[in-house]
Amino acid sequence: MPPFSHDESPGMISLSTIRSLYRMLAPPAACLAVALPGPAAAAEQAYLEPSAFIAQAFPGTTAQVKLLWITPKIHAETVRILGHEPAQLRQKYWTDGEKSAWILDEIGKEDAITAGFVVKDGHIEQARVLIYRESRGGEIRYPAFVAQFEGAKLADGLYLDKQIDGISGATLSVNAMLRMSREALYFARTAAAK
Repeated sequence: MPPFSHDESPGMISLSTIRSLYRMLAPPAACLAVALPGPAAAAEQAYLEPSAFIAQAFPGTTAQVKLLWITPKIHAETVRILGHEPAQLRQKYWTDGEKSAWILDEIGKEDAITAGFVVKDGHIEQARVLIYRESRGGEIRYPAFVAQFEGAKLADGLYLDKQIDGISGATLSVNAMLRMSREALYFARTAAAK
């Protein structure tokens, strides 16, 4: 094929030449796009198995497994905390009578983040990211970030009583952790009142 047809001048390419080039190059390019993983392909990262988190929360003792039924009142407050409908009709938790452990899921940007919270005397004693499924924002699992939740309680309006510093580039994951921490505190307070 000549570099340009008789109806083209140098430096100008006709639409028919562009279409011909596209037909030749498009199939190999499509094969490459299918073969290479995209940037949104996120691998699930299990940092701590939920059973190991429960064992760490209650060392040397066996915690009792209980269920908190999501009544209409609890449902309404959970919607206020999460900003959306809760996925469950009941929430499983573990307790030894003094503290409770909660394993919760919340969407960051597109995928669920699983986190564990230990609540004692109305405050968070421990927070951990257990399983992370997002393509970015995994820095929320670092001890320096989750340690900020220790000692946090619920204040007016079901918000935390302390400031949690965010992480640049992980805003949605940070917000998911904030919602789950508030949910864990609310659930623990509700369960203790029963």
